[in-house]
Amino acid sequence: MPVDTNGVTPRARALAAAIRTVRERSGVSGRELSRRLGLSHGTVSHWETGRRVPTPEDVASLLTAAGVTGKEKQRLVELARHASEPNWLTVGMPGIPHQLAGAVECERSASSIVEWAPSVIPGLLQTSEYARAISTVGGLPAHEVESRVMLRIARREVVVRKNPVHFLALIGEDALRDNIGAPETMREQLQYLLDLNTRKNVSVHVVPPRIGWHPGLVGPFVLYDFPDAPSVVHFEHYSSGAFVPDEDDVQAYRHAIDSILKISRSPDITAKLIAEIIDGMEHAR
Repeated sequence: MPVDTNGVTPRARALAAAIRTVRERSGVSGRELSRRLGLSHGTVSHWETGRRVPTPEDVASLLTAAGVTGKEKQRLVELARHASEPNWLTVGMPGIPHQLAGAVECERSASSIVEWAPSVIPGLLQTSEYARAISTVGGLPAHEVESRVMLRIARREVVVRKNPVHFLALIGEDALRDNIGAPETMREQLQYLLDLNTRKNVSVHVVPPRIGWHPGLVGPFVLYDFPDAPSVVHFEHYSSGAFVPDEDDVQAYRHAIDSILKISRSPDITAKLIAEIIDGMEHAR
């Protein structure tokens, strides 16, 4: 039988997103797929939202009914075998890595997100050209660069949609002054950041460099809060990522956020700083 989940794990969120994508891509409605499987529509609906975790056998049957075979079927069945496990450390895989799928689903479901980004602009606040510059420097093939840029653009929707997520961005000042892409790319990115900072759901705080030790020096992280599930912390590294849902660990990161906020500049002062940097770039042209 499927397992009820009071706290939806990142793996379960990724599995739910994959099931929903497979069903939509097949062109089969949820009710029709339920009929083919001999299940209630509510059961399949719960699988797609992550409210219930299907067994590997259920997933195999669903994928067969949706016409999915081969390596993709094997990958999703394997994901289902571990969907209820709370901790998740994965390395990159062909296509979208599991941890990235989990991050996307967390962004979609979160009520609030706090991100500490010491070296780059947070992904949800990036322009397409800034994201393209980062991916291009990473040496990815052109088609993969464009796929990642399109995904990045789609992910930004959670910040600007109706009933958007509340986003608290803690950004290292060096990220504002670094040369990512062409000068115009950085000017456009900083202006976009300035515009977003005027939204009620976005709060941008810049953290000055070289001010002594603080918890943020340990590295970047993202904290997701959900209206219907326990909070989770996510780390995204160069080719891997990890989710940490342990309550004590999450609380430790909340304390870290409080400490970083105390040394950060307010959104108003941050806006003035960004405007000054843009002005300096204009005069340097």
